[in-house]
Amino acid sequence: MRKHTVLGYSLALAALACPFTLPAQNLDMPAAPAASAAQSTPARGQSMAQVERQYGAPAERFAAVGQPPITRWVYPSMIVYFEYDHVVHAVALRR
Repeated sequence: MRKHTVLGYSLALAALACPFTLPAQNLDMPAAPAASAAQSTPARGQSMAQVERQYGAPAERFAAVGQPPITRWVYPSMIVYFEYDHVVHAVALRR
């Protein structure tokens, strides 16, 4: 019994002492689209007047909801969220 235990420990130590090598694979991924190609959206902090001057009138305006009041403007290519009268978030729509 002792002989089997010593043999088992010896084999385990020998296995740990051997360096392991695992095959690796490189994946070729297509390049991400350039940031400059991404659609422009209003910057955080812009006023409603600035957004309307830069992007024109929205297709739809939703009234303010909640406290603080959050207003939503929908454009054909994006949705702009305002807190009071300043941009808090703008989301480009996928087409």
